[in-house]
Amino acid sequence: MKIRHERILFAVTLASLCALAPSTTQAQDKLTFDSALTLASADAPSSSGGAEAGQESQEAELAKKLQNPVANLISAPLQNNWDFGIGPADAMKYTCNIQPVVPISISKDWNLIIRTIMPVIYQEALSNATNAPASVGKSHSGLGDITQSFFFSPKEPVGGWILGAGPVGYYPTATDSALGAGKWGAGPTVVALQQKNGFTYGILANHIWSYAGWGSQNVNATFLQPFVSYTTKTYTTFSINTESTRDWQTDQWSVPVNFTVQQLVKIGKQPIAFQMGYRYYADGPSGGPDWGLRFTVTFLFPKK
Repeated sequence: MKIRHERILFAVTLASLCALAPSTTQAQDKLTFDSALTLASADAPSSSGGAEAGQESQEAELAKKLQNPVANLISAPLQNNWDFGIGPADAMKYTCNIQPVVPISISKDWNLIIRTIMPVIYQEALSNATNAPASVGKSHSGLGDITQSFFFSPKEPVGGWILGAGPVGYYPTATDSALGAGKWGAGPTVVALQQKNGFTYGILANHIWSYAGWGSQNVNATFLQPFVSYTTKTYTTFSINTESTRDWQTDQWSVPVNFTVQQLVKIGKQPIAFQMGYRYYADGPSGGPDWGLRFTVTFLFPKK
């Protein structure tokens, strides 16, 4: 199993580098990466700056919005996660989170940001025991449960803080009982962040309670995601965050710490961000993963 995981790691790393290298090379030909990243409200292109200055300002604004969970920007991230060392079989779990973000202007001063997380999962068998039940003795694949957040966000910062709050829904869409809770859930969600001098820092949080469904285990979980990132003059972003979950039913924490690097590029006229990262589990339930990898491709659709 260890050898197989090393081969998987090698293949994932090689594929990621192959995907990133030509895109970055092409983007360097298309973009100028020598202007300072400005995070002030004066990011709009100057009439005297010319087309090149306007292009650079637009790229800086995109890089800035990429770090903002409630930015007024349509995006479609495809977040690929590999987790290793799960259960007695030292199993691997692959999750592709399809995460479209759709902002809607609902008034002069407010946006509604709809963020959806739709996981597609492949889970290896967690146990090699011959008498293990099918839930852990066989691999499982399919769609997981969907989480959807609705952030009501002021269009302008409040006291320097970008804010958003609203309800979050949890939908029992899993195609396999081993990949979901089988429960409907809901609760509150909130985000608060600041962006200064290339830095973005803040926290996103929610809490979900289940209220209906057929699963045997109720959902009562708190999600906390503090984050900090720094974006360079070449629109490269270095980030660290945790995506911690407190399961109040089992009285357990899961605390993955993510270290990522992201590059904004253009392929033709399409802005795309590529992100690679390593994940370390600082805490987790017995039999949980030890470490993981992340590779994300985010398609951006700025307003014309």
